[in-house]
Amino acid sequence: MKFSCCLFMTIVSFAGSANAVELRPIEVKTGTAGLINAPLSVANKGTEPMACHADLAHWYSTQLATVSPGTQSLVDLWFDPQDGTFALLNDKQEQMAVESLWCGIDGRAYETRAALLLDRSAVPTPRLVECAADNGKMVCR
Repeated sequence: MKFSCCLFMTIVSFAGSANAVELRPIEVKTGTAGLINAPLSVANKGTEPMACHADLAHWYSTQLATVSPGTQSLVDLWFDPQDGTFALLNDKQEQMAVESLWCGIDGRAYETRAALLLDRSAVPTPRLVECAADNGKMVCR
């Protein structure tokens, strides 16, 4: 009983000293001023449809495209050379910071995904990534 009482008092003392989080407005960057267009084409060289996704800052994600076999899709990325951030623009032209890009077999995209590397150390140029399913996993080069 003595241990339970001491444990309870310890927890209560830590909880009482916790600070509340103050919520305040944040600046949302809009438009493409100061950004470099870094288009990424993703080609499906395999025989199964693939789905490509972006993981965005603040725990958001979005599906970018479903790419049929033998076709490709263009991802309109933007790069900020000041801080190395890649971004997508939403329908309000707000810059949505991209944490990662990946593609996988449609319907099982997450389990079969392959990462699409983003080089944040250099000014990007338009590029083509070719993907195909291999032994139940997506492989992209």
